[in-house]
Amino acid sequence: MASINEIKNKILSVVNTKKITKAMEMVSASKIRKTQERMQLGRPYSEIIKKVIAHVVQGNLEYKHSYLESRKTQRVGVIVISTDRGLCGSLNTNLFKIVLLKMQQYARVNVLCDLVLFGLKSISVFKSCGSNILATVSNIEENPNLLELINSVNILLKEYDLRKIDKVFLAYNKFHNKMSQIPTLNQLLPCSGITTAVQGAKKWDYLYEPESKLILDVLFKRYVESQVYQSVLENIASEQAARMMAMKTATDNSSNRIKELQLFYNKVRQANITQELNEIVAGASAVSIQ
Repeated sequence: MASINEIKNKILSVVNTKKITKAMEMVSASKIRKTQERMQLGRPYSEIIKKVIAHVVQGNLEYKHSYLESRKTQRVGVIVISTDRGLCGSLNTNLFKIVLLKMQQYARVNVLCDLVLFGLKSISVFKSCGSNILATVSNIEENPNLLELINSVNILLKEYDLRKIDKVFLAYNKFHNKMSQIPTLNQLLPCSGITTAVQGAKKWDYLYEPESKLILDVLFKRYVESQVYQSVLENIASEQAARMMAMKTATDNSSNRIKELQLFYNKVRQANITQELNEIVAGASAVSIQ
């Protein structure tokens, strides 16, 4: 049976752990409001430009952009957006599962995957897997810099423009609410897979000024930038929500563990007192008999 001092040390250790997890829960709770507001402000632009691309896809385009061209899949690229820090539950694990599953599916048909990784967690995982990594981005703050993010993505887009990569996927955690974050894997390129509510309509085309090539090049570039940047914002908000819930669970578990240890401490203490009383009574009886 454990001694009283050992139980005291265990209780003190759990109390200190509880203080840490409670502090981390409060920090995440304070950050989640700002990250959620920033994410929600970016959603309208991201959705509208996606609708614009969806309308453009359905038109009879004179200029066929390379981002609309469907090719035979011989090599794919995946942009994986994870967190830099842990202690956020199964947020990263669930995302890595769907990415690895997609990579395994392509590996079965001898299609290789090139990766662009955001976040230290994805870098550590996919480096250990021996994946082909084109670029990495780490230490992403709550308010990320768009230029830093796009510079890494442009490496993958250059490979796509050179026809070395035939498809590009984007993997991130989509923020649903504070209790739920959805691991998501979407096809980013080619854009021909984008659907819109305008179904069954006649084909059309737009009048471009100055010219369709110039406008569409800029439009598709802005589309890729907006989707990547919005995905990063979604993942940051998901990280804070997941960490807040994970730390709340850890705090609650610490409270329950402290109660169990205190109860065990009282039982051991009572047993020691009872044993000492029995020894005193036994000693007194022995003396009286003599």
